[in-house]
Order: sequence, then C-alpha cells, then structure tokens
Amino acid sequence: MKIQSKIFDPYFTTKEMGSEKGRGLGLSICYSIIKQHNGLILFDSKTGVGTTFKIYLPTV
Repeated sequence: MKIQSKIFDPYFTTKEMGSEKGRGLGLSICYSIIKQHNGLILFDSKTGVGTTFKIYLPTV
C-alpha cells in the first residue's frame, strides 16, 4: 500500500539505485497527460502477480 500511494510521483522508482533501466518518469508523465485530457487512470496491483492499469478518456 505504501508504494501504491507514490506510483504517480515523479522520479519514484522501485529499482535499485544506479540502475540504468529507468528513471521513474513514465507513470507520472502518463498521469499528467491523462489528467490534461480530463481522463482517469486506475490500477489494481497484486504482489507476485502484476499490475493492471485502466485508462478512461472522454469521448469527443
């Protein structure tokens, strides 16, 4: 639950320090773009299973 409350924070990552595989900006950028378009992003995460994201955008 502690991690789930931070996943959309810029630069938040669960990767080891010094890892060159990511910087933690991906989800915060997605969140920002979706919000700018009056959308909604939801997720469900289960340890050892994975995470599912649902993105809702308004129709034009």
